[in-house]
Amino acid sequence: MNRYSFTAEASDAGSRIDKWLTEQTEVDLTRTAVARLIAENAVKVNGLTVAKSKILSVGDEVMIEIPDPVELEIVPQDIPIEVVYEDSDLAVVNKPQGMVVHPAPGNSDGTLVNALLYRFKGELSGINGVIRPGIVHRIDKNTSGLLVVAKNDFAHLQLAELIKAHDFTREYEAICVGHFKEPSGIIDAPIGRGRNDRKRMCVTEHCSKEAVTHYETLEELRGHSYMRFRLETGRTHQIRVHCAYMGHPILGDGVYGKPYKGCKGQTLHAKKLGFRHPRTGEYLEFDSPLPEYFKKLLTSLR
Repeated sequence: MNRYSFTAEASDAGSRIDKWLTEQTEVDLTRTAVARLIAENAVKVNGLTVAKSKILSVGDEVMIEIPDPVELEIVPQDIPIEVVYEDSDLAVVNKPQGMVVHPAPGNSDGTLVNALLYRFKGELSGINGVIRPGIVHRIDKNTSGLLVVAKNDFAHLQLAELIKAHDFTREYEAICVGHFKEPSGIIDAPIGRGRNDRKRMCVTEHCSKEAVTHYETLEELRGHSYMRFRLETGRTHQIRVHCAYMGHPILGDGVYGKPYKGCKGQTLHAKKLGFRHPRTGEYLEFDSPLPEYFKKLLTSLR
């Protein structure tokens, strides 16, 4: 059980308790989750339970209790996955579009983690717990491409440090709506959670983190652009958010742009992955060919 206490300041007066709590970075909950905790009497103002419509006043003492998450039982599943490299410390896999990386409530099977548990039979790092064994970094469900998986805690920690130090090559290719004014450049715009929708990220100065994306136009298509992106930082949905911020959302991105007929989601592919091996120090680099759906879209837009 985690307990958090806050004191409402002058700038908080007049705010609804449910909306205000979603803006507290320590809590990091959606408005729906906050409303559920309020209904369960896990939120108190000045020692009293309240309704989710409670309006805060200056000096109000707010306390919220967040129960510990219930660990899911993750079952190994014989799901085919493409392993492009493997040794005793790590593996590099090529995730297809549509596959979720790790289980979550309501989505406990059919994920990459289920497949990894079957394929590597216990040879995965345990740092991220039961739900995310071996997972050092993630890509979205509808993003295809390369991921590195750690087989032990030593490799996991070393790889995580490389990512933290920005010493990790991650290049993506995408089809974006419209044409960029400058054919190449850097998008340096901080990213944080939306204040009204905690599942949606946005460019904001409010409770945000630095986010830097390098971009390059590979080809101008009919009303679209074939783009390459290199991550300097790795924020949630970073490329998708930055593209939408520039006015050129990724084709098929129903969250930050519009769905597109024939697309299951955003046309974004993690094409290149490079890093120094955590044990040997040797630089390794891998390249994944564009999936068929992506190539067909390119052909139709030329």
